Amino acid sequence: QKEIYDITTYTAPAAWKKAKTENAIQLTKEDAATGTYCAITLFKSLPATASSKENFDLAWTSVVKQMVTVSAAPEMQNPETENGWETQSGYAPFEKDSNKGVVILVTSTGFDKMVNIIILTNTDEYEKDMTTFLESVSLKKPVAEKNAGTTKKKLVEPQKNNLPPATTNGFAFTTTNFDDGWISTVQEDWVEVTKANLKVLIHYPNKQADAYNSVLLDGLKNAWNVLIAPKYSSATNMEFKSSGSWESIEFAEADMVENTTGKTVHLVFFKKNFSSGAGKYMEFITPDKKTFEQEFGTYENAAANFGAGPGWDKMVNMVNYNKFAVAASDLSGKWTSNFTGMTQYVNAYTGASAGADTHASNENFEFGAGNTYKWDLGVASGFVGNIKFQSVKSAGKFTVVNNWQVKFSDIEGKPRIFNVQFVCIKGARVLWIGETGFGKKE
Repeated sequence: QKEIYDITTYTAPAAWKKAKTENAIQLTKEDAATGTYCAITLFKSLPATASSKENFDLAWTSVVKQMVTVSAAPEMQNPETENGWETQSGYAPFEKDSNKGVVILVTSTGFDKMVNIIILTNTDEYEKDMTTFLESVSLKKPVAEKNAGTTKKKLVEPQKNNLPPATTNGFAFTTTNFDDGWISTVQEDWVEVTKANLKVLIHYPNKQADAYNSVLLDGLKNAWNVLIAPKYSSATNMEFKSSGSWESIEFAEADMVENTTGKTVHLVFFKKNFSSGAGKYMEFITPDKKTFEQEFGTYENAAANFGAGPGWDKMVNMVNYNKFAVAASDLSGKWTSNFTGMTQYVNAYTGASAGADTHASNENFEFGAGNTYKWDLGVASGFVGNIKFQSVKSAGKFTVVNNWQVKFSDIEGKPRIFNVQFVCIKGARVLWIGETGFGKKE
């Protein structure tokens, strides 16, 4: 009987045990009397590079070698192509906990996806069942959806959404369609996020609006005058509110008339000031106050739950919609990231200085023609007067996977795949590779 798992259809061998995890299905058969066994693991599909052999090599390194110790490079079989999928397969002897056997990896690549099947066995007794299983496997064309971090996105530009023209600044992607219905577009001074009759403007950093003010409410009014007031008129029901704590909240609202359309809208101006110093002003535009509160909650409820529940989370999380896909052409040039930090120690009894511990790092990616790259990382750390310096570098080829991941052929001696995305600022973008943000070095 045929079964379906993720995008794979298969027929399980009769009388084999079946176990399912979050990312795989495993079929097993063993003979306790003789100690023979066979285990077939079918994995959920993953994002893929363009090369089926690259995908096989990556799975062999990152999955097979983590499961068992192989004593030789895999002996490859001739690749096969069917219905747009190219399959690479290979096998090698393995050893695990003094048990020896053979591991087989089958990797199918197509439609920007890869599906892996791993077979471990110490006998040829189940060869017929293995062959029948592999011949039963068929793969369908997956739905074209891409992931970045925890937020799903579709890389399909909207055709009819009445959005203003996006600002490209030479980048390939200026729009992101999120699976929850929100659509982000790049604008000159903000990222505009829309869904139905809701609109949120994620303002880029602005020195005048972001200027420090020791009085929280005065700082909010200054930002309002810089970012909001010039675009509206005839404000009514205006309220400026703030919630002070170690991570304070700035909140203002009013019914306003838009200068561009003449329409009356309800506007909420919001910022959370994180302890790290981060935080962006956001402008929430809805037809009326009721519509805003149905989507984002009331000020009173959020303030009451501040620090003890969801509170402001739904409004705060809107800043995460400043995310855009990455094309290989966007990467050309040098991207750099710097970090410095110091801890000063003081004698608790005398108050005299007890030294300082410092850390500084500089990391660079330089992307060139033909999908080549150079990478280097330099670190200086330790107590002042005894600082140690370390550095590492590599070079090779890179591949952009589904526009939300980049695969590097060599980072510290092995292939690596990182999640990537752009976050927009005025006139430029920050490239996030994994958990590190990089700026373009002109």
